[in-house]
Amino acid sequence: MAPLPDPDLLRPESSLPGRRLSELAEQAVRCTPACCGASTTVSDGGDEHPTAVTHPDLAGLVSVQLRSGDGPIPAAEERGAPVDAEDLLRDERWPAYRAMALDAGVRSCVTLPFQRGGLTVTLTLFSFRPGALDDPGRGPAQALGDLATTSFVRDRHYRAALSELDQLSTALRTRPVVDQATGIVMHVLGCDADTAFGVLRRISQTTNRKLADVAAALVETRGRGLERELVSLAR
Repeated sequence: MAPLPDPDLLRPESSLPGRRLSELAEQAVRCTPACCGASTTVSDGGDEHPTAVTHPDLAGLVSVQLRSGDGPIPAAEERGAPVDAEDLLRDERWPAYRAMALDAGVRSCVTLPFQRGGLTVTLTLFSFRPGALDDPGRGPAQALGDLATTSFVRDRHYRAALSELDQLSTALRTRPVVDQATGIVMHVLGCDADTAFGVLRRISQTTNRKLADVAAALVETRGRGLERELVSLAR
């Protein structure tokens, strides 16, 4: 019977890519017969490509693919479907990857891609024997990959929500001082609120300071000595 997924895969605290990728790789090896090791990657289409391997010798097999863009991982990411090599000794694809794999004693591999929510996670299983990996796309490895990818997406949304909440909290804390500064500018320039707020934004942009900091400084001085600058910015 295949081992149950580690509860850590379900926890937001395990959201760091390296830790979650390592958990996925290690559990996939444990539940896949004839598998000698595994690697995992995650990408959102940017330059960063966090990876994890169950053995140091496998790190080179991942890096050579990511550098060259040639190998089962790039192929699986592009196709969105599993890519396997039943016997790398006879397979003529991916010369650099094949040479390194055979040098490490790896004879077969399969890469499973999981694409969801703008993320692509790959799980590659390796074996010392040719043809030894029997359709892992229908076994526990597939289920583990689905679970890990869902968790990655959930954690990404969770962090985005926290960031949005933090921004909202900051906005609520700084709103009173911005309103006060807007009132001072309205008084000095004899303008409406929209114009006054636009002046504050221009000061923020031209001085490369946060709007809240500009507003706080203006409130502290009550606008004294800034009349000429405010008038020029309002034009």
